[in-house]
Amino acid sequence: MPKEMLWDDQSLDSRLDALRRGRPRIAWLYEKRDTSTFRYRCFNPAATLEKMRPDIGAAWFERQDIPVLIKELSGIDVLVICRFRYDAALARLIVAANGAGTRLLFDCDDMVFDINQVHLVLDTLDQPTDAEVHWDFWFAYFGRMAATARLCEAAITTNAFLAARISQAFPHLPVHIVPNYFAPDQEEVSRALLAAKCKRGFHGTGDITIGYFSGTPTHNKDFAIAIPALVRLMAENSTVRLRIVGFPPPSEALQPFMDRVEIVPLQDPLNLQRVIAEVEINIAPLQDNLFTNCKSELKFFEAAAVGTWTIATPTLPFRQAIQDGVTGRLARAHEWDFALAEAIELVSKPEAYSEIAEKAASDVYDRYGSERQVDKILVAVGLG
Repeated sequence: MPKEMLWDDQSLDSRLDALRRGRPRIAWLYEKRDTSTFRYRCFNPAATLEKMRPDIGAAWFERQDIPVLIKELSGIDVLVICRFRYDAALARLIVAANGAGTRLLFDCDDMVFDINQVHLVLDTLDQPTDAEVHWDFWFAYFGRMAATARLCEAAITTNAFLAARISQAFPHLPVHIVPNYFAPDQEEVSRALLAAKCKRGFHGTGDITIGYFSGTPTHNKDFAIAIPALVRLMAENSTVRLRIVGFPPPSEALQPFMDRVEIVPLQDPLNLQRVIAEVEINIAPLQDNLFTNCKSELKFFEAAAVGTWTIATPTLPFRQAIQDGVTGRLARAHEWDFALAEAIELVSKPEAYSEIAEKAASDVYDRYGSERQVDKILVAVGLG
């Protein structure tokens, strides 16, 4: 994780002050702050309400805050438990919340609660399955997540496909959807980056950079889908470069082109938008299965917001987010050569690229802007 994150200067006292500032009061709890689930499912909604609805108390917390959080429960209306594995500390918190009349909600952004899908998930994530310890860990992970969900009275998730999986696993839970979206400061930075590209007419330096942005080290098989087409393209076109941000998947096929491959470490959410804005083409290959269809479309909207064209696998969330050929491109496994060639052609025509990129940006700001999510958040937590 980068040394300085947006939330690093938010002390426990400052978060308690934010929670106590108004009514109703909503707290989000995650195991430990990180750049993935925590960022989108805890930090963003708390930051959104802080800016858009200062009359409401809202703050995020993590496992180490549980003793303090228990003392605050009498004043908390809703506690959203985000992807938190059941343990003794969480059990104490849940018992205290029930006694205080605090409403408990389960938020999950991945299909990590159904033990019937463990094998599929491990295969998709390219995780080892050659020892009992691996199976013990993942079955415990899914089982503990399910135990948490069963103790809540409703659920929140990122898209309709995952909502259906939660409903199937936990029929007693009403499920609401709050998509992943831009935090207010992330949106502000993205708009500025887009404006800068519009000002220069989307004219680049001559080279064309394709970006792959990996927030976790579990996308080896996903990246492999696009590798053959990338290799062919880089062999044919010496102006094409590749930028891999986050966790570079291993690929021997790229070795002949490493002088044109840039490896960038994991970025904080604001600088990530700058790094995405610097590439002409963003790729989001995925295996297409039950697990990956639960993934959100964030790789598309974060790129579109800064005027970068996206090629993505047509999982359901991407199909619902991308107007194929208009705001981005959907490519099945056998279509990556064509989609990349089409994107290269688009980049070579800055005026056309500018027009289509601005349309895509307008679309994602309208759908994923933080202001658009306030009512969704309040409805999901039962306060709308």
